[in-house]
Amino acid sequence: MLSLRFDNAFVRELPGDPESGPGVRQVYGAAYSRTLPTPVAAPRLLAHSAEMAGILGIGEDDLAGSEFAAVFGGNALLPGMDPYAANYGGHQFGHWAGQLGDGRAITLGEAVTAAGERWELQLKGAGPTPYSRSADGRAVLRSSIREFLCSEAMHHLGVPTTRALSLVGTGEAVVRDMFYDGHPQAEPGAIVCRVAPSFIRFGNFELPASRGETGLLKQLVDFCIRRDFPHLQGDEPARHAAWFGEVCERTARLMAHWMRVGFVHGVMNTDNLSVLGLTIDYGPYGWIDAYDPDWTPNTTDAGRGRYRYGQQPQVAYWNLSRLAGALSLLIPVEALQDGLRRYVDTYNAAEAEAIAAKLGLRDCAEGDIERMQRLREWLQTHEIDMTIFFRALAEVDVEAEAPDPAPLAEAAYDSDKAAAGAPALRAWLADYAARVRADALPAAQRRARMHAANPRYVLRNYLAQQAIDRAEQGDLGGVHELLEVMRRPYQDQPGREAFAAKRPDWARDRAGCSMLSCSS
Repeated sequence: MLSLRFDNAFVRELPGDPESGPGVRQVYGAAYSRTLPTPVAAPRLLAHSAEMAGILGIGEDDLAGSEFAAVFGGNALLPGMDPYAANYGGHQFGHWAGQLGDGRAITLGEAVTAAGERWELQLKGAGPTPYSRSADGRAVLRSSIREFLCSEAMHHLGVPTTRALSLVGTGEAVVRDMFYDGHPQAEPGAIVCRVAPSFIRFGNFELPASRGETGLLKQLVDFCIRRDFPHLQGDEPARHAAWFGEVCERTARLMAHWMRVGFVHGVMNTDNLSVLGLTIDYGPYGWIDAYDPDWTPNTTDAGRGRYRYGQQPQVAYWNLSRLAGALSLLIPVEALQDGLRRYVDTYNAAEAEAIAAKLGLRDCAEGDIERMQRLREWLQTHEIDMTIFFRALAEVDVEAEAPDPAPLAEAAYDSDKAAAGAPALRAWLADYAARVRADALPAAQRRARMHAANPRYVLRNYLAQQAIDRAEQGDLGGVHELLEVMRRPYQDQPGREAFAAKRPDWARDRAGCSMLSCSS
């Protein structure tokens, strides 16, 4: 029998909505609303993360039973679960949006493992909540597969992230207009159980601050520190200031990771940034194929490009500034400014560290940032695949005065453009080789350092879409195989070379492969 131990501190220690049930409403003076998942017709486990199940103490027998699908499909509760939807606001695409909240996410409870770890279990797509506005609170299979796979892929890449426990089919259809263009279709429904130590985000603090609910704001900050940052001690407001500084630092490190692996979140609203510095809310995300700092996978953002790849560190700073504005009711402005400077300093240091690792250097010395910038400009101009290029760079013979660029040829999307850029690449490689030789890191160490920073496999959108196409026809094999490949993204996996290939031409403009929306 499936058994988990729960200690639901969020609902125990913070004020809740006096009303219950899913009726849409403005919720004041409360951090959450108790809300039950809406049962579905035929819950069925489609996929799960063996690692996450093991952490929670869920065995194979538990996963095989009908009880697991019932619980994580929203049809049953385990003893100790106390479901709720969180209340928060946020800035969306640069504008204050007011109350938002968990419109299709319902937290079942906070599970405590035998090792003493605390994990919030949250169902996404489990039905309406008080924050669903005009939506149905459901999610479709395609978006649920994308969130399930990406949560685990990011973890194995070493990027801080929420995790995914399970993907459950609902046996029901969900109507969605994928590109908001007047062509709604019925799609198969699904529910992801996502898992994190905390789902608290910037918007949890912005909403009470915007309403002048200073008491609730302080309760939230104190609770967050007590539960999620227990190492922070001292008196107020110094403890609050130290907490904000750490949020800034964690966010900076997260941005450096995103940039290192070529990940684009797509919708960096303040309600989609975690105070723990985790990647959260996988919607219209994507990975850079041909290097382009101006690329965004989000069709809603295509015109402005606010959340484009190269802009992400600046957007994170802007979002932290909005959080600082909310916290100015509790924390002196000077301390908040210190926290924002800490973000800048931490990001610059982390970016320098990532440059050194990607280039196989001991550390980032004078000239290396400019050297990397010249390379990035070349990659963009000549339409070169970022992931394949940096992985192959480790194979270039840097002992040669004029290194042969042949190992890098596979990274080109356009052979004519690559040929036109060949002289500039040779010049860059000669300069790079001289830098590596001067660095004098042993060849085996240099190669290992580069392989640990430059993944062989990333969850390209076309790979996810191929798995989705198969799943919508009833074949989950693509999901399972892709999940297995992404468990070891830095290792060469013989026989799985196709998962490391650059985006095929047919995927350049296909829906789901290059164009995505927030529709789910």
